[in-house]
Amino acid sequence: MIPIPFQLDLKVTSKHLDEQNHVNNLQYMKWVLDISEAHWVAKTPSEIREKYAWFVLDHYIQYKQQAFLGEELTITTWIENYSKVRSERRVHITRKTDGKTIVEARTNWCFIDQQTKKPTRITSEVVKPYFEFESA
Repeated sequence: MIPIPFQLDLKVTSKHLDEQNHVNNLQYMKWVLDISEAHWVAKTPSEIREKYAWFVLDHYIQYKQQAFLGEELTITTWIENYSKVRSERRVHITRKTDGKTIVEARTNWCFIDQQTKKPTRITSEVVKPYFEFESA
């Protein structure tokens, strides 16, 4: 099983900056959540998205470099692994000009039923669009 990465590009604008004139740490967290949502919407049929959702259990984020106004960044995400009701998603943010890693993040998510708001089993139907499955 090989994760299929999903990418978005963006340009740092003044609204992303903090008082030190580099990207605010909270902005990186927002980008982690935004790309996670974009990946879910892009790869999952609406009938599944209407029945199920994801709740964050925890985030782990490492700030490797700073990013500044006008820089172009690539945000890449993939599902690292999953179990019965949990999934680990990775996000890497890199600078396009030099390929340097700006941020590495790991988020653990719980899969829930939209009606009951309780954890529910992650089925093969849910994960199939996110992985290449090796043939035996």
